[in-house]
Amino acid sequence: MLGIVFTLLAVVMGLAALFIRMKAMKKPANTKKIIIPPVAMSTGFLMFVYEPARITSLQFAEAFAVGVVFSLLLIKTSKFEIRDQDIYMVRTKAFAFILIGLLALRVTFKLVFGHAIQVEELAGMFFVLAFGMILPWRIAMLVKFNRMKRELAGRTAGPIPVSQENPAP
Repeated sequence: MLGIVFTLLAVVMGLAALFIRMKAMKKPANTKKIIIPPVAMSTGFLMFVYEPARITSLQFAEAFAVGVVFSLLLIKTSKFEIRDQDIYMVRTKAFAFILIGLLALRVTFKLVFGHAIQVEELAGMFFVLAFGMILPWRIAMLVKFNRMKRELAGRTAGPIPVSQENPAP
């Protein structure tokens, strides 16, 4: 019974994250908004201070690798555009479906492996998987955002005045 409650809680939290991400796309992006999530999430590694939550190096590598693979979908669908001299993340239908699909996979993994692996260990593996997904995604977003920032700076620099283009001899 407790497992069902935690699974439902994970689904609610995942859907809440989806709605928060979709709402955030309505506001201009900035470096801080891109960097803060993985930095804030990294505090979750403190869970491994608790002995039952510790995982082996192999489990860590496997979970992180799966997260990186999942991040490729998010990286591919995360794009930016310039609107009104600001940079916005482009809202795509695929983004919502990918997040819902990833949430469904997480719940499936929990139901399949939840009986074979201790709950605390599984929580640690899911955390590493999520971190392995968000870190490369946010790094890729930062690279794309900085490209757009340079493009925007090039647009706002304007044309070179004629007097500087061809100086008189």
